[in-house]
Amino acid sequence: MLPTIADILALESVRRGNPRVVAGADRLDTRVRWVHVGEIADIAQLLRGGELVLTTGVALPDDPEKLADYIGELSSVGASGLIVELGRRFVRELPRAVVKSAEEHGLPLIVLTRDTPFVQITEAVHARIIDIQLEELRASEQLHEVFTELSVEGASPAEVLAQVARLSGRPVLLENLAHQVLACESAGRDTGTLLAGWETRSRAVAPAERTAYDAASGWLVTTVGARGQDWGRLILLCDAQPSPRELVLAERAATTLALGRLLERHQESLERQAHGTIITGILTHAYADPDEAAARARAVGVPLTGRRLVSVVIRPTDPAEQALDGQAELGELAEATAAACREARLPALVGALDQDRVGVLLPLPPRTAVEPALTALAERLRALWKSGGAFVLASGSVVESIRDVRRSFLEAEQVADVAVRQPDGRPFYRLPDLRLRGLLHLLRDDARLQTFAERELGALLAHDAQRGGDLTRILRIYLDAGRNKAVAAQKAHLSRPAFYDRLRRLERILDTDLDDSESCLSLHVALLALESFRRNARSE
Repeated sequence: MLPTIADILALESVRRGNPRVVAGADRLDTRVRWVHVGEIADIAQLLRGGELVLTTGVALPDDPEKLADYIGELSSVGASGLIVELGRRFVRELPRAVVKSAEEHGLPLIVLTRDTPFVQITEAVHARIIDIQLEELRASEQLHEVFTELSVEGASPAEVLAQVARLSGRPVLLENLAHQVLACESAGRDTGTLLAGWETRSRAVAPAERTAYDAASGWLVTTVGARGQDWGRLILLCDAQPSPRELVLAERAATTLALGRLLERHQESLERQAHGTIITGILTHAYADPDEAAARARAVGVPLTGRRLVSVVIRPTDPAEQALDGQAELGELAEATAAACREARLPALVGALDQDRVGVLLPLPPRTAVEPALTALAERLRALWKSGGAFVLASGSVVESIRDVRRSFLEAEQVADVAVRQPDGRPFYRLPDLRLRGLLHLLRDDARLQTFAERELGALLAHDAQRGGDLTRILRIYLDAGRNKAVAAQKAHLSRPAFYDRLRRLERILDTDLDDSESCLSLHVALLALESFRRNARSE
């Protein structure tokens, strides 16, 4: 951190001048960016802010008003303070107009009662400032090396946070957009205390900038995301204003987390990698023309044109707990799935979608029935995967074009994520098996759903958190009762006038009309999504 006026007054070169503070004694913690020696009266136009001005006052005007203006101009450009050496122009003390103006503008004003070479002061202060800048540069370089290594090694969020805690000595947390904690490094503090009432506390901290310090909470908050897709926040708990090094530390960690999410991959065979690359390219629209995807698939022996395309997602019901074992198991499941497709004479693209799912793009001839093909694939895979444990096989809608494959895969992923929690032994699962609650539960980690829920309910949740209110419960009762006010009032154990009063307060807080069916539908979906977020947090 840059030195303060108090730090400079403690320097030996300044102490030899017998310094005395005559104004602005309460502002000695002001930081000094540079020291400037100047005798001219209009020096303010040469300053950029943060300078400590040294002068003997030989060129200052005699008029008290002009002296006061001189002080005002220094303050207006952001000067840190003024040091005047007595003896040449002002013999024993400064004019009262100078002292009064400095007090009014809050500008620290110091006099030196002994002759002091200004060059010794400037050398001492500038040497200290340069040393600080060099130290910050070295620290920034060290952080760059540490987090570059973490990025190259594909470090997990927990490993990244552990490094942040080690380098800062402070607790650090990673949360999603629904204010649910994804990872936490307590730095020796009690984890339960750190996380107590986290959602309520986090909602109260909403800085406008991507990286900012909230003095009320003592949180340094950095948004985490890449390619315009923000998905979380990194929070460093500070006892005071964070140093530049801590700002750089938080931002480098956030960048590493964002890159890790983008670059996360699995160890697979070359064939599975090739298939997975094509599937990923289709899902992310990496190919400018669908014909390019078809050509790449055809090159690996899987024709996509002129076929009915079925997206399939396969998930183990009890994946290995350790990350390396989980990756190995998923790779083996992908290989078994490819073998099952060959046995069933179903050419297909097969590859891992992420750390939990295997994806299959199944192109069927126009007259081939979908259900028998899926049943055959499931039966053969269960025969080949006996030693690997149970799994669920989920299918998306049948599409006719590569352009629609992404939508089909999203459906299959949703179905698989619900079915894996309560499998009932059927050969495969499809989207009609889901209801709204299941769908929202599947999308609980999606930043878009979290953003939607926050937009719909954020003001209400913040109101309840600040006042200890129960209006969120009242809204849920009202919507669950089908907007029947009489029934809702009875379920809430309130008189009708009291219940109606709460509805009016809800409308003011949410800035919406609770008699409007579309508005109520949006609020109901947001409430169901919020319940899904909280259930997931409790289960983890």
